[in-house]
Amino acid sequence: MKDSIEHILNNNNGQFDIEETPQGHQNRFFDKLKAQENAIEKTRKKTNWWKPLSIAASIAVIVAVGSLFFNKAPKDAELSSISIEMQETQSFFTTAINKELETLKSYDDPELKQIINETLTEIESLEAQYKNLKVDLLQSGNDKRVVTAMIANFQNRIELLQGVIDIIEDIKIQKNNKDEITL
Repeated sequence: MKDSIEHILNNNNGQFDIEETPQGHQNRFFDKLKAQENAIEKTRKKTNWWKPLSIAASIAVIVAVGSLFFNKAPKDAELSSISIEMQETQSFFTTAINKELETLKSYDDPELKQIINETLTEIESLEAQYKNLKVDLLQSGNDKRVVTAMIANFQNRIELLQGVIDIIEDIKIQKNNKDEITL
């Protein structure tokens, strides 16, 4: 191929240059070339800062949309998220615990205040453990051991509240009996 191009150029030497270029053509050509280079440089300078800005804006949009999706994802799971039966179980325990808490808080005897405060502190501790179990449930993929621990936590809270209420009732009965005997 190289030989054929050289052969054509050697055989037709002088036939390609038919017209003379006009005077000053080279200067006009270089002026146009410089004008184009200046225009290209200006457009490059304009768009150069847009490129990183558009990339940053795209990343910001992706992060914002991603945070919306990830913030909606639950950070912990409830028993009710497992099945309808577990939802009923959770509802039963929550109702029972709230009822017992109301009963406990209804006692306003100053002598019982310390017992009530200690019980409420213990309930808060059990609730904190339950929150940790909710996170564990989410991470374990509804592991039965975690579910069992969550139910046991509910039972412990109810038993604690019922036990303390029984003790308070016994104290009140003994106090009433003591008051009756001394009259």
